[in-house]
Amino acid sequence: MRTPLDSRRARVGAALPLGDGLLVVGAGEPIPLPEASDQMHEFRAHAEYFYLAGLDHPGGVMAFDPREGAEAGWVSFVHVVTEAERVWEGRTQLSGRPISELTNWLAARHGRAIAQLGAAVREVAGDAALTAAVRAAFTHARRIKDAAEIATIRRAADATAQGFAAMPERLRPGVTERALQIELEAAFFRAGATRTGFHSLVGNGPNAAILHSPPSARAVRGGDFVLIDAGAEIDRYTADVTRTFVVGTPSAFQRDLHQTVLAAEQRAIERCVVGAEWKAVHLAAAVDLVGGLVAMGVMRGAPESLVEQEAHALFFPHGIGHMVGLGVRDGSGLAAGREKDSRPSLRPLRMDLPLAAGHVVTVEPGLYFIPAILNDPLRRERYRDAVNWSRVDHHIGIGGVRIEDDVLVTPGAPEVLTRAIPKSL
Repeated sequence: MRTPLDSRRARVGAALPLGDGLLVVGAGEPIPLPEASDQMHEFRAHAEYFYLAGLDHPGGVMAFDPREGAEAGWVSFVHVVTEAERVWEGRTQLSGRPISELTNWLAARHGRAIAQLGAAVREVAGDAALTAAVRAAFTHARRIKDAAEIATIRRAADATAQGFAAMPERLRPGVTERALQIELEAAFFRAGATRTGFHSLVGNGPNAAILHSPPSARAVRGGDFVLIDAGAEIDRYTADVTRTFVVGTPSAFQRDLHQTVLAAEQRAIERCVVGAEWKAVHLAAAVDLVGGLVAMGVMRGAPESLVEQEAHALFFPHGIGHMVGLGVRDGSGLAAGREKDSRPSLRPLRMDLPLAAGHVVTVEPGLYFIPAILNDPLRRERYRDAVNWSRVDHHIGIGGVRIEDDVLVTPGAPEVLTRAIPKSL
């Protein structure tokens, strides 16, 4: 019976520019802790291997010979479980050919170039040019999520929703960022998560202006912004969601800032249609955000002109989003033949390509009052007429707002996979 993995391998095998070359994809090996304590770091197979094998299997190798067909040409080589591993770790033997047979498999195909993806494999010397070409095609092929992947991302989004649902009743003065993290992640696991997709971010007050703020012992105070960026992972697929809350009654400025980000996010989501250029989605969101700041009296001028001057990066210093799925940066990058845009405000943009049906992307506009940026004398001089600096100084410790959802691009309207998580302050 053909499985989703069989279909995935056949699709990928037909898409790779191997010619008469071979493909070898390594899972990687466990890494011991540095203090020689007889313990290992948690093992996670290389994403390129996991995509093809569906296994977090140390020492595993997927090999492909295109001469044998896009589906029949795949072979899974697996580590033979030892008695010690059965006794100490409870490991069981996986199906596949013993890894010791890889040497003979390669010898029978001696003289053919090899593309080596995933983690390095000791027996393999990959051809650099072929490997680069195949990796580019492989990354492009796996940007389109198949039905099994989308179903798993939906499960991760559902578990993530349970974690965020636990937050409002716990957002009270005195609670620490760390305590919020614990309750958030506990709810993820109760809802079926196998782990978190990345280190959960929780920042309140000025910490909400730190783009990747790890949870600390800082206690929440009344009137603080609390920004939470987190995602549950199930079977290596993760959601990635951000919500920003206020403890108590928000000020008028906080409401306006949140509403500006929310409106920009909603419009950006609507732009996630087939053929849309991601860079255009980003720049349009920047115009929307700047328009809100002009209306709030924080910036001065025409929004389009301010974005052309890159003034938006004072308050929106990151990209509008990235691909998500098999990892939190799954498949991002450039379309074939493109080079990274050299404009300073676009350097943080993690992808530059047209959207296609089956892409799953995050949409995450934000506005922040970051002292490291806004107190820079050179920026203040360059943008002296574009910014109401006295108003900025009044709010410099407010933190920031980010709102993020995971969006599936479809042949019709975009689908928000994380729509069950409320966005209200």
